[in-house]
Amino acid sequence: MSLTTILKYAIPATIISSLPLIANAADHAGSNLKADDFVGISFWFISMALVAATAFFFLETQRVSAKWKTSLTVSGLVTLVAAVHYFYMRDVWVETGTSPTVFRYIDWLITVPLLMIEFYIILRACTKVSGGVFWKLMIGSLVMLVGGYLGEAGYINTTLGFVIGMVGWIYILYEIFAGEASKASEEAPESVRSAFSTMRWIVTIGWAIYPIGYFMGYMTDGVDAASLNIIYNLADVLNKIAFGVIIWNVAVTESEAK
Repeated sequence: MSLTTILKYAIPATIISSLPLIANAADHAGSNLKADDFVGISFWFISMALVAATAFFFLETQRVSAKWKTSLTVSGLVTLVAAVHYFYMRDVWVETGTSPTVFRYIDWLITVPLLMIEFYIILRACTKVSGGVFWKLMIGSLVMLVGGYLGEAGYINTTLGFVIGMVGWIYILYEIFAGEASKASEEAPESVRSAFSTMRWIVTIGWAIYPIGYFMGYMTDGVDAASLNIIYNLADVLNKIAFGVIIWNVAVTESEAK
């Protein structure tokens, strides 16, 4: 059975199977979410945006050529995983008024490596790229996330956690701007180079929101928990949905040019 055939039936099934979860979440939110709880509303709004993006990316896999299907499928997985976690994070906030740190980092531990894999996948679709690129980006993302979580959760000193996380992030930036991944992108078609450039600026500017929020929330007490969660939530829109839209655009452009 071909990948196209599998996706043809698996994608609608995945979307349909998610509907009971969405309906249950909506009922639960309606009974607990207050109209003046702007943090809870932001969780709800973004969870719905993530669900919509998931359906869009999965369905659009039928529109692009075979070499781009994996990229769009991974984009859909990123938004699907994030949407499910956002339902739980909203419930934690609504019921306890505390930051859902554990659920947020579980989300990031799954979705951030998938986002890093996207750099490797789009390059591999159009040019030669070694497996080392995959592992460098994966290791960098894990170092960044583990350091951040240990600091936010209080397992290590917050400053130490911040430094470890920054080391992982800086390593990723080096790889996509000056390392092997960047050099491989120079051999790709113009549309892929353009998408790669935009993606790495999202990783630079969009991801900068997280360490800024961490620094202000945990090292200077300049931001309260409510504001910090709204900052993180808005950042996830850019870093998950917009990131996927860029990949969708290059996939469609390349597919329709054939």
